[in-house]
Amino acid sequence: MAIEGPLRELGIHDVFQLLDLSRKTGVLRVMSELRDDEGVVYFNNGRVVQATARRSSVPIDAVLLQSGRVTQADVARARALQSNGRAGVELPELLLEMGAVSAKELERQVRAQIQSVVFELMSWSEGFFSFEERPRSEVPDTRIAVSTESLLMEGARRIDEWSQIADTIPNITVMPELAPVSDDREGATLDLLPHEWQVLTMIDGARDLREMALVLGRDEFEVAKIAYGLAKTGVITVVATSGTAGHDEAAIQRRIAGARELARAGQHAEAAEELRRLAQEDPLTPRVHLELAFAVARIGDLASARASWEHFLRLAPNDPEAGRVRAAIQAAGHLLNLIEAHADD
Repeated sequence: MAIEGPLRELGIHDVFQLLDLSRKTGVLRVMSELRDDEGVVYFNNGRVVQATARRSSVPIDAVLLQSGRVTQADVARARALQSNGRAGVELPELLLEMGAVSAKELERQVRAQIQSVVFELMSWSEGFFSFEERPRSEVPDTRIAVSTESLLMEGARRIDEWSQIADTIPNITVMPELAPVSDDREGATLDLLPHEWQVLTMIDGARDLREMALVLGRDEFEVAKIAYGLAKTGVITVVATSGTAGHDEAAIQRRIAGARELARAGQHAEAAEELRRLAQEDPLTPRVHLELAFAVARIGDLASARASWEHFLRLAPNDPEAGRVRAAIQAAGHLLNLIEAHADD
């Protein structure tokens, strides 16, 4: 049985939750024209066993090579084995079999890739999803299966933490640079933890945080948090790259005002679409999701409205609007239940 639809009607969080609760086995594809990207996630009995994204995923063997866990000679030997009767065995498994990498390290890298892709997909608010059930024999037989519930909880936690560091680290594509040494700090000793030293020694003016995380074999979000700490203590500065959208509060407010003008003119669908684009470009500004929720509610998209209100509360649980938003979520849920009950009659 296929389950499919636009993300504006059923948010990606709800899709993952549905597949988890119904213990589905099969493949989920999520496509975004705006991002020109596609994610593919395999489920086995409701748990995620593999996840890739066309534009950002790097093969596990390449990650092991770039992070220094294996050597070029190791990879060459594994490829030779594939060419000599082992073509059906994945390269990482051959590297494990050869003793070039430990089972623990391989599992860590697989888990990190799954998390990275799933958390990326969770930031998508537009696009189309399609889930196709498959027998277990057609689902990759991987070393680990990650609890979907834990991924959802971790995704929500990351959204909260990103909101706290976004003023300094708006996203993973910023470029860190060593801060100039002031006269009063000349000769001072840095008291850093080993993982902070690892990140600091990677700064060369050419790598952004994503590339540094890849080389170090560390989680992108963890590298971003380390960079935030180094920036706040004055050890580094961060520079937005050409592909980084800056956090321009004035520009955000102008676009919100423009969307409201469209709504006042009766162009509610156009207003909602403009706010969807803004939420996609700036997923960490609570006001954007608040405005989007009410905009899509006006055009009858209560499922998306509820998802945006919930996203707003995750970002700003103590906002003065929080009480009104919680009441809106309860009302929308009640109305959706009535509609579903009527359809079943």
